[in-house]
Amino acid sequence: MNTKLLENNIYPLKALLFTPSKEITNLPLIIYLHGAGERGEKIDHLYRHGIPKLINDGKEIPAVVLCPQCPRELVWNNIVDKVKNLIDLIVSEYKISLDRISITGSSMGGFGTWEMGLSYPNFFSAIAPVAGGGLSWRAERLISTPVKAYHGKLDIDVPLIHSQLMVDSVNAHGGKAELVILDEFGHNDGIDYTYFNTDIISWLLEKRRTNFERVKDTCEEYF
Repeated sequence: MNTKLLENNIYPLKALLFTPSKEITNLPLIIYLHGAGERGEKIDHLYRHGIPKLINDGKEIPAVVLCPQCPRELVWNNIVDKVKNLIDLIVSEYKISLDRISITGSSMGGFGTWEMGLSYPNFFSAIAPVAGGGLSWRAERLISTPVKAYHGKLDIDVPLIHSQLMVDSVNAHGGKAELVILDEFGHNDGIDYTYFNTDIISWLLEKRRTNFERVKDTCEEYF
């Protein structure tokens, strides 16, 4: 895949942008949010895990893939507005299909994936958080968004219960969330296994958003 560095003096965040080697029209967009260890200014650190690692190993993905870098001492949940602004710029610049914008991320990026889905509930075609978690009391906002979460059963860094609470809450409110439990895996090995050995990429690519209606926020009747 072709690689482009997006500088944060032009874009809201520094990022790696990957595009297919062969020209394809009406491309989907996949956003990947990295974990806590890849924050800062060293952009090559993004190749340690997840989709950047997969692409660096030769994987060709028929999509534009956006991999922003979180500033040091912040987490994705602090800067969802900046992530969304960056996404909007890429969607416009690359003429992305508006019904095929999906997001995934691992560890801190898994938490960020949940938070992006909760913050913009009528925007993404699907979300696939890996080894993450989030605000389960707000999960009703995801009732119209397909969710597929992945988590290592042996994870001691981010215990499985974080994903279980989110998936159970989405489904309790009438949504469609699935949890893939990786029985023999912990944290980092579970993340790598998910991106290299499961259907996560093909699942994201096949999803299309058809319902763009506003989703009410939790407790908004009290605002």
